[in-house]
Amino acid sequence: MATPISLSISSLASKSQQMVRNERRMLAASDDGAMMKQIQSTHAPDGRVVDVKPILQVIDNVLRNIIPNIDHAMNGGTGHIDALDDRTNSSAVDGALDALAYIVHKICCEVSCKCSGGGDAHATTMGILNMLSSYSWDAKVVLTLAAFAVNFGEFWLIVQLCTSNSLAKSVALLKQLPDILEHSQTLKPHFDALNKLINAMIDVTKCIVEFTELPSEFISIDVPPLSTAMAHIPTATYWIIWSVVACAAQITGLVGMRHEFITSTSEAWELSSLAHKVSSIHEHLQSLLRLCYQRIDEKKLLEAFEDFKRTIETPQMDNLRILLKIFRKEETYYLLNPDNTKQVLIDVLRRKHVLLLISDLDISHEEIRVLEALYKGERVSSELNYEILWLPIVERSTWNDDYEQKFLSLKSIMSWYTVNHPFAIEPAVIKYIMEVWGFVKKPIAVTLDPQGKVLCPNALNMMWIWGNSAFPFSSEKEESFWKAEAWTLELLVDRLEPNLSTWVSQQKVVCFYGGVQMEWIESFATATKGVAKALDIGIEMVYVGKNNARERVKKITGLIKEKKLSHAWEDGNVWFFWNRLESMLYSKTQHGKAIENDVIKQEVMTLLAYDGSENGWAVFFTGSDEMVRANGDKVLSSMKSFEEWEKLAKQMGFIPALRKHLEGITDEHHCTRLILPGNSGGIPERVQCAECGRPMEMYFMYRCCVE
Repeated sequence: MATPISLSISSLASKSQQMVRNERRMLAASDDGAMMKQIQSTHAPDGRVVDVKPILQVIDNVLRNIIPNIDHAMNGGTGHIDALDDRTNSSAVDGALDALAYIVHKICCEVSCKCSGGGDAHATTMGILNMLSSYSWDAKVVLTLAAFAVNFGEFWLIVQLCTSNSLAKSVALLKQLPDILEHSQTLKPHFDALNKLINAMIDVTKCIVEFTELPSEFISIDVPPLSTAMAHIPTATYWIIWSVVACAAQITGLVGMRHEFITSTSEAWELSSLAHKVSSIHEHLQSLLRLCYQRIDEKKLLEAFEDFKRTIETPQMDNLRILLKIFRKEETYYLLNPDNTKQVLIDVLRRKHVLLLISDLDISHEEIRVLEALYKGERVSSELNYEILWLPIVERSTWNDDYEQKFLSLKSIMSWYTVNHPFAIEPAVIKYIMEVWGFVKKPIAVTLDPQGKVLCPNALNMMWIWGNSAFPFSSEKEESFWKAEAWTLELLVDRLEPNLSTWVSQQKVVCFYGGVQMEWIESFATATKGVAKALDIGIEMVYVGKNNARERVKKITGLIKEKKLSHAWEDGNVWFFWNRLESMLYSKTQHGKAIENDVIKQEVMTLLAYDGSENGWAVFFTGSDEMVRANGDKVLSSMKSFEEWEKLAKQMGFIPALRKHLEGITDEHHCTRLILPGNSGGIPERVQCAECGRPMEMYFMYRCCVE
């Protein structure tokens, strides 16, 4: 015959099981409008502030410590394992819990009593919400979770110590707690489900607390996504408290448990369903939290952007304040010195002319070599003293080991100051670089004078054109140089052809030509030399290749030299020739020069348009400024039909006669293309066709050329 005590314990387990099963009918109901109103009706905060962080840390320590010990026991282990390094600040916890111990104890009693009596989980949850009506939502979940941590912690301590401690053994006997190890295999599904639910509860609670800590100066509680999140927090709070009740009911069910409870899987299924529900809530809140942080980051970025903008537009005593703001606040302001041997403070650039070299990791070795020649080369005066600082702009989300190695490789060949790492650059400065200084892909060099004033948003154009003579690389200096400049052979070629001055002094015709069709090149070179021979004039021909066609140009250069068709520049000179032409166009555009009133801009755009086609082209000079140019088809046909204008050439001279002959050639069908890379210098809004003078249509082209 059963004793009253055993009957009572058996009834207790049965009621606990029934309480857990009642969850099924409530899983959907809590999310409807009526239930939401019921939850909200319990909320009447009185403004009291609860420091929940230290309490939550203790709860986390308790529950995260129990879970691995449960797993250890379920897998047949013995003894206790310390899963966590407890770094709880006891004084902070004491202060936070000083006035809250009573309410935590009250919740403990409420949960224990209702679970023991087989109460309805929803009614118990609402009772706890009413008990905590004067507290904020985050305090409600933390205090309820604290009560559960107390109950569960006490339960597990007795289970864990009952085999080695006589007091724990006696308490376990009075509570009729089972031998967990004895039933470890049958209890494993129960505790696995319990562990999942506890982890989900902790995650959601931390998420709710995190929402309350978001900085109000950067995000408003009245505007999405934070307002959306706050609207979901009451429901999340309800489900956390419900989960605490369900977990407590599961633990209570172990008291005096019988064989049918041990072998039953329905309770484990209920907890697993609840864990899935709470995990879904966590995922949703996490997605909203990510949106909140994104909004906060955007606001912080905008404020930092405006701060940098104000600083750089305000006159300074020196350039140091501006240079310091380039770097993230958490970074130490170190640079690598020009020898790449040691770190130096950014103060070394104080009160110096500084060129901020801005590029991605695709900056070419040619650009580095040309810039190094200027940086280390002969200075036009003792006052010409400037430093270069490389600021590599990279995409953080795609950064990997390959990019790291590429960065280190580029840094190692630069003979000027560089940042230690691309991530050291303040994101707001990157935004300013792209939006105000117009950096996209092509490298730029922003010049700062010793007081930090921006002299030019891109000095590379004038450096490629005039070298160090353009120092201090200001927009005013660039403007003055253009006023004194004319379209001459020297401007076109600069110092790329070492024999140029000799050829000019010998009054030879100098021809520069390009293209990548070998058949046209051979025909043109042969026919042109035949014309020169017929006129008994000296001529020198130089092949300048094609822009962005390195491998093809290398191959053709080899054939030209092999067949002795003409002179041909090496790869570096070819790159610099086309880069200078683009720099001339961007420089002119940057200064607002219209093509109709600018001969230099017209000629530059014509040559770039020739290069944009697959056909060849040629330009002839006699002396410094007498010239004529044409596309490949026209100039080749003119050379082949030399007999038509031979008499005129002997009367007027080679270039005037060729020009007059070309003017008489009508070309009804032509397709001229001008391909310009997106660049900070700006793209001309209006471009005239080099052949007919009509306005050209604008198209967008995306290109990836790997040779």
